Amino acid sequence: MTTPMIESAINAFILLFVVIDPVGVAPTYAALIRNQPPAASRATAVRGVSVALAIFVFFIFGGRALLRYLGVGMPAFTIAGGILLFLLAVDMVLVRQSGLRTVIPSEQLEAERRDDISVFPLAIPMIAGPGSLTTVLLLTGDQGWRSAQTWMVLGVVAVILLITLIMLLAAQIISRALGETGVNVVARVFGIVLAALAVQYVSNGLHAIMPY
Repeated sequence: MTTPMIESAINAFILLFVVIDPVGVAPTYAALIRNQPPAASRATAVRGVSVALAIFVFFIFGGRALLRYLGVGMPAFTIAGGILLFLLAVDMVLVRQSGLRTVIPSEQLEAERRDDISVFPLAIPMIAGPGSLTTVLLLTGDQGWRSAQTWMVLGVVAVILLITLIMLLAAQIISRALGETGVNVVARVFGIVLAALAVQYVSNGLHAIMPY
């Protein structure tokens, strides 16, 4: 990859890693599968990540067509996406559950009664939530499916989902090692970074609409 593409890939990795937050997903997953045998919990993690990957692929390659069908331009979506990511950043800094990046208490209670949590709530919204799906659309922008940018974003998503899978398989260990305080500290740091990136997206969208 050329230097600009490498820089773009690094920026995409940082942004998606912060939004998906594998470190924060692992303790929630550990709580949901605490009564499952190890083999079942591993299978659930693999299915959940696989479903999330399929959802990301759909949004990466079909998201632009969906926006065109709805009559939504990229500048407007960039502003809206930036605002959504800023709200997500606020949730991370304040360590509160709003449904943007994790399950709310009522959803967690429902999930605990399910035999299979791989699709809901693991794939959606814990991994492929509103924030992460918005982010992949912002990163691909108006690029076509043949563009290097689009395939770079897909590669970054695949790497982060592989990291997420590893985190899920080691969820019990991570949960014990970090504890709730450690997870919250990580979330707050990620939230500050995400807030700055979100403001930049809003600024880019405004500049596209009003260049002067």
